[in-house]
Amino acid sequence: MELPSPQALEIEKLGGCTVPSPLSSRRERFRDDQDRILVASRVSQLEPFSDPNTVPSFEAAGARRKIFFRPAEIACGIVSCGGLCPGINNVIRSVVLTLIHRYGVPRIYGFRYGYAGLAGDPEAGPPIELTASLVEPIHRLGGSFLGSSRGPQDSATMAENLERLGIRILFTIGGDGTLRGAAALAGEIARRGGRISVIGIPKTIDNDIHLVERSFGFATAVEEARQAIVGAHAEARGALNGVGLVKLMGRHSGFITAHASLSNSDVNFCLVPEVPFSLHGERGFLRALEARLRLRRHAVIVVAEGVGQDLMETAEGPSTDASGNVRLMDVGPFLKSQIREYLSRRGLAHTVKYIDPSYIVRSLPANSVDAEYCLVLGQHAVHAGMAGRTSMVVGYWNRHFTHVPIALATSQRKEIDPQGTIWPRVLEATGQPASMTETQV
Repeated sequence: MELPSPQALEIEKLGGCTVPSPLSSRRERFRDDQDRILVASRVSQLEPFSDPNTVPSFEAAGARRKIFFRPAEIACGIVSCGGLCPGINNVIRSVVLTLIHRYGVPRIYGFRYGYAGLAGDPEAGPPIELTASLVEPIHRLGGSFLGSSRGPQDSATMAENLERLGIRILFTIGGDGTLRGAAALAGEIARRGGRISVIGIPKTIDNDIHLVERSFGFATAVEEARQAIVGAHAEARGALNGVGLVKLMGRHSGFITAHASLSNSDVNFCLVPEVPFSLHGERGFLRALEARLRLRRHAVIVVAEGVGQDLMETAEGPSTDASGNVRLMDVGPFLKSQIREYLSRRGLAHTVKYIDPSYIVRSLPANSVDAEYCLVLGQHAVHAGMAGRTSMVVGYWNRHFTHVPIALATSQRKEIDPQGTIWPRVLEATGQPASMTETQV
């Protein structure tokens, strides 16, 4: 990974912090602004830097002794956007309780159905006031207590609504599209000369946000996906030449598919978007599958949803959703059909059982790992907002919570590196051919 410049890692601030934190009277470990977290994880990455001050580093997350806002005089807002993901309610609850119990913020608004609610869409309804008693039980539930939506909204209208409600910190829970919207909103606020902090909390079940080691919901997704693989393996072993085919989330990044496969060593083929493959040919996927069945009489295949888009054709061409994302063709039924046709032509009696747990997985409550992670993300988001940071997302890097500029987090997508450490482990665990293409890569 190419290291970002120190300038790209600087966090925008609304101004100097002069207000004593209400946490000062408590046993709090405050972070100094000069406390930095190295981006590099290897000594070799540091060799080009002779001056320690030029080494790329993140601002460390955490409470500050002096803050920017006077908590008792402001209101805050929370919005969640994009697809559902385990842990959204945990984050909402953590933000609300930290604002109330630790900083004494008197008013917190929750905007319904994403940026549509923040933009004042009458269908979304007015914002609701979030209280400690209202959010107390929501961490036990899946989905989003506030609802969600996709698609851009007018930044000027959203900025006006924030100003009208006296909101000085907005917490946005979402992935790449949500963060881009948050950056645009922060830019509009700055253009107007406003003093409103916009803080992002990384939500994407695909775990594909740049410079964030893990986004919340990912651990729950891997755990639950593993259960689907257990079922697929049982079905495959229960029939002569049985094939268990599982499709998991992962539009452009195959982290869930790879890690679920690694957590269940019964997977024989793991297909991810980052590693193209051919269906046919001497070294194609179907020939490799046939060889596996003739040898062991069953096979388990786990495929990410973004796999094989180049193998499928549509007369209409690609379309996009409300967020501008290209609508993917469904690789699961396509692969099932291709497998059945090929094995039938080869005279191999078989059964194919197809499992797609996607909507079940993403709507579940967070597991214990994600629940703890969401709690801390929410706390650090509040600390960052109170300290006047803006246009940033709370990250996690090298075992530390960090502040990441939204512009940097959205500059590229995190993907599996076929030459890195994860993919070789997948190949070793599955035993699948290193290359399933017509020509050697």
